[in-house]
Amino acid sequence: MPVRLVLDSAFSAEKARKLQLSLSKKIVCQDQLPRHVRFVGGVDAAYTDGHAIGAVAVLEYNTLKLVETKTACQATDVPYIPTFLSFREIPPVVSAISLLSTRPDVFLVDGHGIAHPRRLGFASHLGLVIDAVTIGVAKNLLCGEIGDKEVDNWKPIIHEGETVGAAVYTRPCVKPVYVSIGHKVSLGTAIEIVKHCIGKHRIPEPIREAHKAAVERKSLEKD
Repeated sequence: MPVRLVLDSAFSAEKARKLQLSLSKKIVCQDQLPRHVRFVGGVDAAYTDGHAIGAVAVLEYNTLKLVETKTACQATDVPYIPTFLSFREIPPVVSAISLLSTRPDVFLVDGHGIAHPRRLGFASHLGLVIDAVTIGVAKNLLCGEIGDKEVDNWKPIIHEGETVGAAVYTRPCVKPVYVSIGHKVSLGTAIEIVKHCIGKHRIPEPIREAHKAAVERKSLEKD
């Protein structure tokens, strides 16, 4: 069952923190994907002049061929506060997703899932809101430490004694991406899907395409 988008009234960090803690208990950490994944989505967000831009790209899973992209731009009065960014980014992203002709079987989200101090980053929050399979793929570590043991080009992210994600080395001699469960997926499956979606770059192709769409929309909004 989808959950409410944001807060019931004006944003406050304390209300947002309580909502995150409450929603984190609803995250499903087991696989609920179809047997054959056909389409994968990429999600990104950008900002310009008091507005938040949501972007989504849909690719064929097997070929990573781009199928479509959609963007949406909305005014936001939610302040930029680390660990609360989902409250700024979810409204335009959900609007962009609603414009899609093709529904992805799984979304790769530029942000964290449960690898978050309160176990509810952007990817997890979005998964609950749209009731979809989501995976967090972040460029930087938000919480925890990377373990020493490497298996199949990834190392665990440990926070408060719990494995909350994986540092996945997608290209030789570059920083890893930080993968975590968003919603309705296991960590092992999340890692495999992210690896499958790597092309010639460190960042998975669906997120790269969403980023391109967000940058293009940002340029248009500035004009």
